[in-house]
Amino acid sequence: MAKKVLVYSELPGDLIEKLKETFEVRYIPGGKDISDLLPDLTEADGLLGSWLRAGKELLDHAPALKIISNITVGYDNLDIPLLTERGIMATNTPGVLDETTADTIFGLMLAAARRFTELDRLVKNGNWKAPVSTEHYGIDIHHKTLGIIGMGRIGSKIAKRAHFGFDMDILYHNRSRDPEAEQLYDAGYCELDELLEKSDFICLMVPLTPETHRLIGEREFRMMKKTAVFVNGSRGKTVDEAALVKALQEKIIYAAGLDVYEQEPVSPDNPLLKMDNVVTLPHVGSATHETRYAMAKLAVENLTKGLLGECPPNLINREVFRSRA
Repeated sequence: MAKKVLVYSELPGDLIEKLKETFEVRYIPGGKDISDLLPDLTEADGLLGSWLRAGKELLDHAPALKIISNITVGYDNLDIPLLTERGIMATNTPGVLDETTADTIFGLMLAAARRFTELDRLVKNGNWKAPVSTEHYGIDIHHKTLGIIGMGRIGSKIAKRAHFGFDMDILYHNRSRDPEAEQLYDAGYCELDELLEKSDFICLMVPLTPETHRLIGEREFRMMKKTAVFVNGSRGKTVDEAALVKALQEKIIYAAGLDVYEQEPVSPDNPLLKMDNVVTLPHVGSATHETRYAMAKLAVENLTKGLLGECPPNLINREVFRSRA
């Protein structure tokens, strides 16, 4: 009997058909919560998607589940210890989105520093009075210092763009040193406080963990230069959002570029949406047709191999597979 797969996020048609060659597939894109996925969830051997919180509530409704394939690089929606305890494999899609996400982060840096979105509105609203006055000038990126908090795959791609494209000096803070980044991009390792004090641009690129929850708060913003541009491309809850609002309103820092927020989608009354010195994107770091297809394809590969008894290429909790061997 074919194993049953529940797909709850939108997936390209050819990949759905690929799954159907091997599995019995139930396709329910756009489900809002667990209740939308019952009773299919109770019979599913595999679960494929990108947002569903996989904790005790979900797992108690999925007694047959053998693998969850996340179509993301982050997996803070997955309770890894509980999945491991129950012998359920968890996978993600790292690597294929690094370049695209780095492009997005650099776009946020440029837009915030040069006030692109603010000036775009100025032109479109008919308020451009030539020549542009000094009140609309931005700040340079080239030859400045970029501080990267979290020198992982994406952080390294950001450093590459900064070093070779904009002649920036690179500082980084990480759980461990990265000799390759130090050699290739002349990146300098430092403690977090030193990075905050010395950097002109600060990119937060850490995973969301108990250690990184609200890693950046009022204390950290006050350590930054008044001309600093802060960019968050990690997860919204790595930042104390109220402290960020205060730092921007009181001009403790110059500007911010955000792709993630504490609450997503963002509430229309969020103060960040009213500020000219904030560039806001709707969590689209990897959102190009090419990259999202590559992520979905990799997620399908992870799921397929896991259900056919092979080790998925991006297995997070490898001890589950080893215990089956």
